[in-house]
Amino acid sequence: MLGMIRNSLFGSVETWPWQVLSTGGKEEVSYEERACEGGKFATVEVTEKPVDEALREAMPKVMKYVGGTNDKGIGMGMTVPISFAVFPNEDGSLQKKLKVWFRIPNQFQSNPPIPNDESIKIEERESITVYSTQFGGYAKEADYVAHATQLCAALEGTATYRNDIYFCTGYDPPMKPYGRRNEVWLVKT
Repeated sequence: MLGMIRNSLFGSVETWPWQVLSTGGKEEVSYEERACEGGKFATVEVTEKPVDEALREAMPKVMKYVGGTNDKGIGMGMTVPISFAVFPNEDGSLQKKLKVWFRIPNQFQSNPPIPNDESIKIEERESITVYSTQFGGYAKEADYVAHATQLCAALEGTATYRNDIYFCTGYDPPMKPYGRRNEVWLVKT
């Protein structure tokens, strides 16, 4: 636990590599089209729980792993954003399933530490292209759903994206009260 706190307060922060391909907007919604680099990710999947509750279960596991609860006892530093995949129903509400994706820092990409918690998996993820919109505050499930709906409306007729999954992202530690950054990413098809 101490390693997790030390890591989140004093550790390095590395940004997940991506390239902005284009920008756009419609009405009150602005967005970017980004090519996001793939790599190895620490993942935790939680089912049968609402998104906010599932996040409260999954995030501490990922943070402990990053903070040193791994076979090497190493605090790896943070990468941002931390993303989690959600799975929308036809009515726009979210299924009781999510998957947190934490990109392993570049220094550990070739040989990531093995998690001590068996619910954490190390997975290879391909590069993806996404449409991203940004918003502030302490984001909850309703905020992500609202911003995903707005982004879908802004892209209507101009872009194609997957409608069975999208990513919700956060850039800030929980103790940062102001200037928070969250995003919704729709995966381009």
